[in-house]
Parts: sequence; structure tokens; C-alpha cells
Amino acid sequence: MHIPARRRPEFDQARIYEYPEHLRESLLDMPAKPGVYIFHPAEGALPLYIGKSVNLRSRLLSHLRNPDEARLLRQAARISHIRTAGEIGALLLEAQLIKQQQPLYNQKLRRNRQLCALQLNDGVPEVVYSKDMDFAATPNLYGLYASRTGALQALRELADAHQLCYAELGLEKLPQGRPCFRHMLRKCNGVCCGLESEATHAQRLRTALETLRVATWPYPGAIGLEEVCDDMRQIHVVHNWCYLGSAPRLRAARKLAKVAAGFDADGYKILCRPILTEQARIITL
Repeated sequence: MHIPARRRPEFDQARIYEYPEHLRESLLDMPAKPGVYIFHPAEGALPLYIGKSVNLRSRLLSHLRNPDEARLLRQAARISHIRTAGEIGALLLEAQLIKQQQPLYNQKLRRNRQLCALQLNDGVPEVVYSKDMDFAATPNLYGLYASRTGALQALRELADAHQLCYAELGLEKLPQGRPCFRHMLRKCNGVCCGLESEATHAQRLRTALETLRVATWPYPGAIGLEEVCDDMRQIHVVHNWCYLGSAPRLRAARKLAKVAAGFDADGYKILCRPILTEQARIITL
């Protein structure tokens, strides 16, 4: 058996950590308030990392004390921040800046997405794409996925959780009347071989999909979500689940509301609950 050579500690970057004194100055004016923070490199225009917090000072101190982030901290020359009036504004601004500036370490949100969802067509789920239809206005869409592969994997997981038949869902081909392999494993209730009616299976599918339903935009036009923190007020302008920007006053917010807006998956995930449950004050623009 081959025994790998032990790592030499002097070459193991994960074990080398020194408190980043060169970033201490960036904390001097960092407020304990909501907002977005940006790690900037010594050279180059693009940021290294963009994050958000309801307490900027506390969050950044946790970064600077974290040996696992030593590489990021060594590359950073300074840290800037942008205040927001609340958590919703911080989440929206973070997602917007990551898309615009493509930071090195924000891998998840900076990916380009081929946004798709599931839709029932004659009772069979199929993958549909946001480039072909307006997801903000199309009813009966289920789930939001970055790829067709992701959507089909989610459908398989739904089938596994609810004992639905892969063949009936169009996930595999099967001779009519022959039970699928998953039925023999008691993971399918048997619609494929007549032990369950198609109507019963279809109803269970609709019930299962309901947990993934994508809400259509509930307003005729743009709205503003108001957040206030101490002396700071922001009206976050949103249309079709797409964040258009923030303004301190209603007049400026109405100007933002005139910008064309298409469906945005990140905006939807951030805004769906606050808007549908009216967690923030909503202003019709």
C-alpha cells in the first residue's frame, strides 16, 4: 500500500494565518448597520468578494478572524461598504452587484443561468425556459432551475418522495402494462401496471408539484418596498420580481419604475415571501 507523503506545514497555506493588519483601517468607519461590503484587490477593477449583512462591522470582524479565508484576506487591499436601510435592501443589492461585477470568490451567484422550470403539458411535466416565456406572468410553473439537468433531477426526487412513476412522468420509456423497476422495489404505486389509476396518480403529482409552484407577479405594475433604519429610508423598486434599484424618495422611485423589467430568479427568491406576506410596507408606483 502506498502511503502518501505528509504535507510539510511550511507549504500548507491553510495552516498559515496572520491577522490582516493591512485591512484594520477599513473597519474604522464600518457601521454596525445593514449593508453590502466589498473586498477589493490591490490591482484590477473587479472585486474579489461581495457579501451582505444586517451588521456590517460584526460580519467583517468574523471574516478577518477566519483562517479558512486567509487566501482572500491576503489578496484584499481594502474593504468598502454600501449602507442599506434593511436586510431586504442588502440582499437585493448584493445579488445585483455580483451579477454586474462578477467577483472572483462569488462562484454561486455569478454563474450565467439558463433559467428553466417545470410545466404540466397534458398531465406530463416538461421543462420550459424563461427565454421562451415570461415566468413572471405564466401560471402553473413549478420550481426554478439553472439547467434542464437540474429540473429533471428535481422531478426524480419528487417522484421518489411521493412514489410516483418515472414512466408516467416521461422520465423513462416502458412497454405498456409492464411494471417499472421502481414498482418492484415498492417505490412506485403501480400506475404503470394498472394497480393505481391514472387519475389518482395525476392528482398526487399535482399535489406534490404544488410545493414548488412559482408565484406570478401579483401587481399590475411596479411597486416599492419601504425599509427604514434610523435616519435612512429606502424604497426598493421591483417589477416582475426584478429589482430595479432603490431611492430615498417616492419621486425618484417612480422614475426607476419606468425601466423595463424581466423575470429574475434571484430577485424572486429574495422577494417572494416579503411581498406575498407583506412583511415590508408596499407602495404602488
